[in-house]
Amino acid sequence: MNSSRLTFDWNSPPWQGGVVKYRLGLQPIQLADWFDAPISDDLFAHKKKLLDEKYEQVVQVTEFSEPAQRALASNFAQLDPQDFAYPDTIAHLGLQVADDLCLIESGGEQRMLAASVCSPTYWDVRDKIGCSLVEIHGPVATLEEKIGHKIARFINNAPVLQPFERVNWFIHADQDRFHLKPVSIQGEPESWFVRSERETVCRFHEDFALFTINPRFARLAEIHEYPEATVDLIKSLSSFDQKEIDYFGGAKKHRLLLAYLRNP
Repeated sequence: MNSSRLTFDWNSPPWQGGVVKYRLGLQPIQLADWFDAPISDDLFAHKKKLLDEKYEQVVQVTEFSEPAQRALASNFAQLDPQDFAYPDTIAHLGLQVADDLCLIESGGEQRMLAASVCSPTYWDVRDKIGCSLVEIHGPVATLEEKIGHKIARFINNAPVLQPFERVNWFIHADQDRFHLKPVSIQGEPESWFVRSERETVCRFHEDFALFTINPRFARLAEIHEYPEATVDLIKSLSSFDQKEIDYFGGAKKHRLLLAYLRNP
């Protein structure tokens, strides 16, 4: 386990080099690094509170997902189904790790079969369960063009038990983990936060793959201590097309952010 991954690294931000934001960007990692951070007490409490109080908002399963859930559980030796009184195996698994978990078919329609998502960024698992990867990315044309079909082909051809990793990023007004729907960003950029999401995908079984998400936060204002990160973020933001700007949070947010980065 690499402890350096537990915090945001301004010397190696996800937009390093000014790379475009909406891309596949998956790199192979060691199986031992698949889950790179233990679940903290605070995160465990966050997940358990949502499971106890808003179960259907964070856990969804299809009627044909049990084989996939059992297959995933076999990769978690520490799982004890008696520990918590939840009806779905994936809910128990989600409390074992820091990441959110999405089980998908590795072939066929590649539907989302089961999920435990306690830290969503502007999406609702209730709207995605049972959908194919193409359908999940379909509402945002840029995502479908640049990611949707590529990730579908990638998972279908991925070797079993070879995890891959990428880091996604967002700019939020707060450090709240649970955002089901987009909200207009408030305040000025100096009070905003970078939300960095380590995402992995692993075809852990011939028929099933697991997509994981683990967010970390950093104050956007810290970026001015890192000139290279600032220049690279400006370059990445400047590459957005109009659909990407809309998906990112709209023209005003995009404009304010660029102005702040250029003139702190």
